[in-house]
Amino acid sequence: MADILISVSDSYFIFLKRKKIRAFFRIWVLSVSQRECECVFMAEESVPAVSTTVAVKRPREEAEEVGNTENNKGNGVSVNMEVESNYISSVIPGWFSEISSMWPGEAHSLKVEKILFQQKSKYQDVMVLQSSTYGKVLVIGGGDGGVLREVSRHSSVEQIDICEIDAMVVDVSKQYFPDLAVGFQDPRVTLHIGDGVAYLNAVPEGTHDVIIVDSSDPIGPAQELFEKPFFQSVAKALRPGGVVCTQAESIWLHMHIIENIVANCRQIFKGSINYAWTTVPTYPSGVIGFMLCSTEGPSVDFKHPANPLDENGSHSKAKGPLKFYNSEIHSAAFCLPSFAKKVINNDQSNGKRDDAQMLEKVERFILSDRL
Repeated sequence: MADILISVSDSYFIFLKRKKIRAFFRIWVLSVSQRECECVFMAEESVPAVSTTVAVKRPREEAEEVGNTENNKGNGVSVNMEVESNYISSVIPGWFSEISSMWPGEAHSLKVEKILFQQKSKYQDVMVLQSSTYGKVLVIGGGDGGVLREVSRHSSVEQIDICEIDAMVVDVSKQYFPDLAVGFQDPRVTLHIGDGVAYLNAVPEGTHDVIIVDSSDPIGPAQELFEKPFFQSVAKALRPGGVVCTQAESIWLHMHIIENIVANCRQIFKGSINYAWTTVPTYPSGVIGFMLCSTEGPSVDFKHPANPLDENGSHSKAKGPLKFYNSEIHSAAFCLPSFAKKVINNDQSNGKRDDAQMLEKVERFILSDRL
């Protein structure tokens, strides 16, 4: 039995199989401008305004602005975020919308009751708003503590190291989302404020048993989390037979990205490799995917739960019942629609074909040398 390495952002897919578990949370927190992702907020007069640098107004308001500035006070609420003009969108009053080049032609919006917190940290704008549908919503890139909460359920975990670049994220989560951030109180947790990539590169080879990377989308600085050098660093930090679970986008929006992720992982991780997906209502398209890989060593069966739940939905090795996860959900996560299965399996077939061709060339070379 061994260890686990973990990194978080928006959705959670936890693998806990080993007895001695050291978990490393790599929490990526990027500013809205760095992600090339715009968070637009238009509020009715009942919603308190926030400090501003960029005003976001409806087209009608822009037309009326000349000579009529006073009449427009309170209609458009500016948000303290650096946003390129080509990303600014018109939205109806009282709604928060996120627009990104990762999902062109779409926007994810929430009805807003009031803004609870807004402040700019060294790395990003952090906003907490009261949503009429979801309650409190944290508008950040990660660091809420959700994965930590799930990992800390397991008594077999001996040590959890969390690397978070933005201390404000942790503080805000503790203040506004105590049920989510409860894991920070666990005595097994060590919080490291700093760059997660540097932390990962500094750990000795074979330090962790599992790494969970729940990253931002692959644009801006987060793009490196989807490229070979990062996966190589992850593989180096894992013990033989160690496991990585990394955010792998939506099959409805990003098959071209998924294809590249699969190709990179097949080249680097020599153990088991699988793609899985689950529902996340707050992510565009409503689903998010995961790459699950293991390093060369003891075989890992991702498709079947290591510790199935009992009939009451309880986990024999975890504290408290689970609200969403069960054995059927686990198995179903690996069932792919035909179009996605074709792309992912085709990459695997291509990899096997390339290996066979290389082996054939080597054999021909050896035979010719003997002759």
